Amino acid sequence: MNNQKRILYVDDEHINLVLFQNMFKKHYGVTIAESGMKALNLLEAMETPDVVISDMRMPGMNGLEFIASARVKYPMIDFYILTGYEITDEIQEALNQGVIKKYFQKPFKMKEVDAAIAGA
Repeated sequence: MNNQKRILYVDDEHINLVLFQNMFKKHYGVTIAESGMKALNLLEAMETPDVVISDMRMPGMNGLEFIASARVKYPMIDFYILTGYEITDEIQEALNQGVIKKYFQKPFKMKEVDAAIAGA
């Protein structure tokens, strides 16, 4: 078995899923999900990832709602949020409470995301 880190990337925009997967699949095991609900189902079925990166704004369940739900069962995972907007009070509170380790601004910088994953 390789000891490659496993990432679950959640985003409702298909193009972002494809871009993320193409950028990181050489170095990490990347699994993608297009909604928080699908990601929760995937977490049940897959080997627990080391890192979960979720888009903030998604229909049905936003990124922080998904992460809050997933953290209950998977507290050992490092969770990150991705947003195309400035940091909100909700994201700042999640950072302060340790719900997420960090947030990334869209368009994300590959080196910044890679450094966070490597440090997880």
